[in-house]
Amino acid sequence: MTRPAARRYVLMDRDGTLNVEKHYLSDPAELELIPGVGEGLRLLQSHGFGLVVISNQSGVGRGILSPEVVEAVHKRLKELLQGEGVTLDGIYYCPHAPEENCTCRKPSPEMIYQAARELNFDAEESFVVGDKSSDIEMGHRANATTILVRTGYGKERAQQAENPDFIAEDFAQAAAIIVQAEQG
Repeated sequence: MTRPAARRYVLMDRDGTLNVEKHYLSDPAELELIPGVGEGLRLLQSHGFGLVVISNQSGVGRGILSPEVVEAVHKRLKELLQGEGVTLDGIYYCPHAPEENCTCRKPSPEMIYQAARELNFDAEESFVVGDKSSDIEMGHRANATTILVRTGYGKERAQQAENPDFIAEDFAQAAAIIVQAEQG
């Protein structure tokens, strides 16, 4: 008897990938989805992918943001995505400043591994989408397939990224690449 294939997951950065980059976003009302994000997430969800946000939120460790503010922004993100017909399976974030040398801050793959344990998926069979080299490096460290989007910081840093497996103009194109890769 063969076991059915495990559900695959797409692990996504938040700021600059799903929503418009705003330095230390502190007001949930200012959260704005990048055009095409809802469409891309619906496409992935319709193909059975799990959807997880993985984000560094160093503003907490630096005393700029409180954990409650980050949670309020995440609540607003979920509301906006629900309005697009999308449900996230999880949101994971590192609250530490870079100088704290924690084990969870991207480019460490620890948040991917935590999500994989809690949601029961194979990290190596997942896709990582982000706009920074730290997102791509995190994906490589987890042996995941990586996609750099040219939104947020990806506009300027596309050439500096750690050799992403794919480069997409935006999240909608990244989703199409993932579906195409999945279908072989």
